[in-house]
Amino acid sequence: MGRTLTVIHALGLMLVVFSLAYLMPVVTALIYGDVTVLLDFLLAMVWTAAFGGLMWMVTRRYKGELSIRHGYLLVVAMWTAMPAVATLPLLLVIPDLSFTDAYFETMSGITTTGATVLTGLDSLPPAINIWRHELNWLGGMGIIVLAVAILPLLGIGGRQLFKAETPGPMKDSALTPRITETARNLWLVYLGITIACIVSLKLAGMNWLDAICHAFSAMGLGGFSTHDASIGFFNSPAIEAVLIVFMLLAAMNFATHFLVWRSKSLAPYRMDVEGLSTVGLVLISCVGIAGFLWWQGTYPSFWTALRHASFNLVSLATDCGFASVDFNQWPIFAPLWMLFLSCITASSGSTGGGIKMIRTLVLVKQAGREFVKLLHPSAINPMKIGGQVIPNTVVFSVLGFIFLYFMSVVTLTFALLISGLDFISAFSAVIACINNAGPGLGVVGPASNFGVLTDFQTWVCTIAMLIGRLEIFTVLILFTPQFWRR
Repeated sequence: MGRTLTVIHALGLMLVVFSLAYLMPVVTALIYGDVTVLLDFLLAMVWTAAFGGLMWMVTRRYKGELSIRHGYLLVVAMWTAMPAVATLPLLLVIPDLSFTDAYFETMSGITTTGATVLTGLDSLPPAINIWRHELNWLGGMGIIVLAVAILPLLGIGGRQLFKAETPGPMKDSALTPRITETARNLWLVYLGITIACIVSLKLAGMNWLDAICHAFSAMGLGGFSTHDASIGFFNSPAIEAVLIVFMLLAAMNFATHFLVWRSKSLAPYRMDVEGLSTVGLVLISCVGIAGFLWWQGTYPSFWTALRHASFNLVSLATDCGFASVDFNQWPIFAPLWMLFLSCITASSGSTGGGIKMIRTLVLVKQAGREFVKLLHPSAINPMKIGGQVIPNTVVFSVLGFIFLYFMSVVTLTFALLISGLDFISAFSAVIACINNAGPGLGVVGPASNFGVLTDFQTWVCTIAMLIGRLEIFTVLILFTPQFWRR
């Protein structure tokens, strides 16, 4: 019981810190002179800080170090509580918005999914759009990592939290000896690339509000937009090209970006087997899908097909979720291939979701080992990726993850099917949500949104987003008897 109260104590303090995130939309409301929205955000900020402060004060005598199991509990509590309090400004500002839809929207933001239930984005108050996109940006690298980086005074197990929240199977590799310094360096790189993206989008033709919002979405691979037509609103090859570059950067391991910055050399990119596999697969797919669309007569020229195929494929493959055209209308092979890529393309240590490229490489290597074992039963054949030997413990962990991933997809898809949704819409909605990729196909395609779903279907997709963002194990472990045993 004492350890659980320690989790509540830490969660309360983190909610107080999270309340500071309202400052950006508050400043935005001031700039645009929107007094009503300003007061709503100030009220939400006070409520969030008061609620977190009350939790912290009531449990202050239980402050202490957390065990690894309570690190997992705090991570899940954090990623469910933050979307809940983040709904406050949406509920105050947007009339007739239900808590279910508001929670879906904020969960989509924080988990960097980018699926939305809102329409009329073009006419939303700027502060609300900033708030949605800020959630994308904060969720991108992980709010827990940020807290550990700037708040060592929390007195909780930083390494346990970092391992529970960080994506990918190889969580013990550190960039610097101290976990707080590691997290801080990752955030500095993240911030630096975000600023570069904002400036690039402004130079490409966006206004400052759109540039900031879409840079936040691109770097968090969140996919929220300030327009119902998403990137199609701009109809700009220059903007699409800028976003392609930064979406690919965001889909790579930020540890690699940090090593490039620290060494002042591009060599770490050449040595990053996972990153090279990600970029190589995406580029080959862009050319292949462009040729397929041209061959099918979807576009009159190969170069037009290449433009639209490249942007939308990169967006979905990296789990961002922007759209420039309604790819739901393309021949079914193309969007299904893009959804498949969303499962495997993003690197570990990136802001993307899905299985991750490193796990895909491990599976491919393991399949090769099985062939060798069949032919040479006594052979010693260690797995190597990028010249590094991969321990069997990592291989077993990957196999376990893949099993739980596909079982989660199957279970959630059946839940949507039994609720009356058609197969393509149900399957693509689950894939899009569990991969944190944004739009699906069918009734949840890029020309529509998730607002057409019933409340039950919306909650199923919300659960998919959460377990996808926290990589399944972190959430499902809470439902095992072993977790609660002393």
